[in-house]
Amino acid sequence: MPKIDVKGAVEAANSYLQDFKDLMKIQLESLRLEEVELSEDQHEWLITLGFDVPMKTSSLANLMAGANSLYQREYKLFKVDSETGEVKSMKIRSLK
Repeated sequence: MPKIDVKGAVEAANSYLQDFKDLMKIQLESLRLEEVELSEDQHEWLITLGFDVPMKTSSLANLMAGANSLYQREYKLFKVDSETGEVKSMKIRSLK
């Protein structure tokens, strides 16, 4: 049984992302918890956080492409140790 519950794992992932947002040069608009999973061996929590970031293309290009928003959704997947609450990794979570 994990020592760190799901709430503690989510808080660890969120804190980690907040600590690195300046280094990644992103603003966390509409930050949400997207997915939570305990690994089969129960050693890691897999936490996905999603947030909106401004699109890098011009607004004219967005309009021509039919985009309805000036933001795109990005996702980060965190592996959090279920015993210690330490974030072991942060990766880009692709939906494709």
